[in-house]
Amino acid sequence: MNDWPDGWTGDRDNRVDRYGRGSAGGQPEGARVMPHVQPRGVPQQSQGYDQGYEPGYDSGYNTGQVYGSPPGGGGGRNGGGPPPPPSGPPAPRYAPDWRRRIKIGALTLVVVVLGVSIGTYFWADSKLQREVDLSKVIERPEAGDGTNYLIVGSDSREGMSAEEKKKLHTGSADGKRTDSMMILHDGSNGPTLISLPRDSNVAIPSFRGSESGKLFPNTGRETKLNAAYAEDGPELLVRTVEFNTGLHIDHYVEIGFAGFANIVDAIGGVEIDIPKAFKDKKSGADFQAGKQTLNGEQSLAFVRTRYAFANSDLDRTKNQQKFLAALASQTATPGTILNPFKLYPTMGAGLDTLIVDKDMSLWSLGQMFFAMKGVTGGDGKSMNMPISGSTGGNLVWDKAKVKQLVNQLNNDEKVTVSGD
Repeated sequence: MNDWPDGWTGDRDNRVDRYGRGSAGGQPEGARVMPHVQPRGVPQQSQGYDQGYEPGYDSGYNTGQVYGSPPGGGGGRNGGGPPPPPSGPPAPRYAPDWRRRIKIGALTLVVVVLGVSIGTYFWADSKLQREVDLSKVIERPEAGDGTNYLIVGSDSREGMSAEEKKKLHTGSADGKRTDSMMILHDGSNGPTLISLPRDSNVAIPSFRGSESGKLFPNTGRETKLNAAYAEDGPELLVRTVEFNTGLHIDHYVEIGFAGFANIVDAIGGVEIDIPKAFKDKKSGADFQAGKQTLNGEQSLAFVRTRYAFANSDLDRTKNQQKFLAALASQTATPGTILNPFKLYPTMGAGLDTLIVDKDMSLWSLGQMFFAMKGVTGGDGKSMNMPISGSTGGNLVWDKAKVKQLVNQLNNDEKVTVSGD
């Protein structure tokens, strides 16, 4: 009796022959040996592989194509076509490092600002006209505490055209004279601005000629203060101020008509409150009372006017102090300093006509400017040199008050002396 299912025999050899032939029995069908198919156009290498397939038949097995994949065998690992999509989660995308970017941006900004500031400093420093040599001044008093600037407004017309002279009412006189003189003390108790009337009666001391080097002895001659400048320039003016006050002058600053007017125009005018209307044909002044903004031409007329006032020289010095303080206050603002379209024209207008001593640095000039601004800031004080009377039309200083004033300045004490 045959124990094998139907269609099978116990003969092992026969069982081997039947593998792959199919069966109705329950045994699974074995793997079928597939015939090798020669590609088109390629001669058959073995007659044994010709199992009756038609010539040119291509099953696709020789190309590595997998059932269900696109032609070209793209589904295999080594096959052609696009690679399979990556397995696993996508690579993470990191957020920008804003802290690093901000640091780099801030560093770049600092470098740019520093470069511009250094360039501006050297540009401005090169424009200063260091023409006054204070080493030529002899027999100087000892320096006290704080810094003393002698600020001079001259009537120099150098570089002005005939039209500008007419417009600014400067006249056409040759040479130059001092139109205003002030001492600005910058100390720890606030700045003090002291006007020296041009008609002050002073003694001309011994001095050494700025050009000749010749020693001129003191002859006891007394004259107006502005005559010292006319006689031998800034060096003799400094010598005369020091001799008559006992105050050491550290720096000298002078500006002419054109530079003064150009500075005012560069900042867009200066606002000032004029308490009383006045008019002066010689200076070109014609002002109504009240707050108003003055341009360069009007400003020059305002500070030069003297014949419209009863106390011509003293009233004019008060107007000069008032205007210069307003000019400094309105110029030393962020709107001017941080705006290159205002800063550079303003600096250029002033520095082109500014004459200073040989030891004056741009830093010292800046300190003087901010001290001038501080005169009206509450801690500052402005005054005229104390006057006791007059002689021959010249104003005589009150020697006792002048001595007290100079002692307070030298000791950097708060000034309690008052002037007219």
